[in-house]
Amino acid sequence: MKTAHDLVTLAKTRIQEIALNAVDEAIQDADVLLDVREAEEYAAGHLPGAIHASRGMLEFKLSSSPELSARDLKIVLYCKTSGRAALAACALHDMGYLQVKSIAGGFDAWVSAGKPVVKPSLPSFD
Repeated sequence: MKTAHDLVTLAKTRIQEIALNAVDEAIQDADVLLDVREAEEYAAGHLPGAIHASRGMLEFKLSSSPELSARDLKIVLYCKTSGRAALAACALHDMGYLQVKSIAGGFDAWVSAGKPVVKPSLPSFD
């Protein structure tokens, strides 16, 4: 029986992961940047310009969003450490998306590199 780790390892053999030193260019070139983490993770902080589509709802969101239905979209996606993103990238390939990339190391690697994060702003009561 395969474990979640086994599935992620297998997925990573089928996808293109972007090293952190090449991620800025890949994001600039992308049509869409997808955060596949859970909603509360996204709300706590995410990459600038990212839209949220949790791993569990990804296929449904893309199927029901005409603006995301073109199979030649350049998609970059990420999760916390890259496991869910690898599985998501495989699912998108299986759906026929042709240009899907995953950020190696995910959000944690992005933050560790000191890259910018969008966080919710709290209202000022001054």
